Amino acid sequence: MSENPRDSRTKDSRTKDGRTTVAVITHNRRDELLHTLTRLRELPERPPVIVTDNASGDGTAEAVRQGFPEVLLLEPGTNLGAVGRNLAVRHVRTPYVAFCDDDTWWEPGSLRRAADLLDAGRRLAAVTARIVVEPDGREDPVVKELRESPLAGPDDLPGPALGSFLAAATVLRVDAFRAAGGFHPGLWLGGEEELLATDLLRQGWWLSYAEELTVHHQASLVRDSTARRILGLRNTLWFTWLRRPLPSALRRTARLALTVPRDAASVRAFAHAAAGLPWVLRQRSPVPPEIEDRIALLERARRSSPARQYVG
Repeated sequence: MSENPRDSRTKDSRTKDGRTTVAVITHNRRDELLHTLTRLRELPERPPVIVTDNASGDGTAEAVRQGFPEVLLLEPGTNLGAVGRNLAVRHVRTPYVAFCDDDTWWEPGSLRRAADLLDAGRRLAAVTARIVVEPDGREDPVVKELRESPLAGPDDLPGPALGSFLAAATVLRVDAFRAAGGFHPGLWLGGEEELLATDLLRQGWWLSYAEELTVHHQASLVRDSTARRILGLRNTLWFTWLRRPLPSALRRTARLALTVPRDAASVRAFAHAAAGLPWVLRQRSPVPPEIEDRIALLERARRSSPARQYVG
């Protein structure tokens, strides 16, 4: 008797998939991390998991060693920020890497489907998932922006073409990540994806939103939202001067100065950005016109996005 195709698909969805490694960065969020690792352990794909502990002082590393001995734990001894992902990718032996924060986790089956999409798209560097905010199950406001991206792309993309991605909700092609240099150490953390995404586009890769993939996000209560806003605005300014042509960089800087909240956090962000200008100008490498056209189109579209109001 032949096997029912539906039964075959169900069986396949419950078996291990060895194409994707999950890389998690964490800092002083032991309880959130342990919850995320429990969720990742339950995935039917049973992916290898790598955790970079960015110098936590709350017993995170010991808790991971005791509770999750199968996890590869990296302890650089200092807070590397987003560059902790670069460290993790050095140890990845699968073709794809799914990034994950300590307060996010992947929906069962999404890693398998993401790998299928990357297998099929030879010039596809990354797929970004739909983000569901827990515990109430609502969509993150940024999802509407991803779903309605104005960028045009090849017909074989699994969804709208993107100009950037959200690291905690994205599966990337490891070879492309490495060739683009990973996350820039100068940006450390906070909107660090935009620079890497632009360098991937510059190398001829495509990024796409994939509605069929899902990531869950239960925002940690252990966070300094003001500090994150400072870093995000600072890094937006640094990205602007690292990659955008001079007229665009001047316009973008002026618009941000006029539209960000007029408070001490914004002043600090601009001051930090100005202090880093010497190294930024040394490394400045403006993108070609076709990439700048995409960035400018996205910039206009984002002005009305509720997910972007913190940077103007």
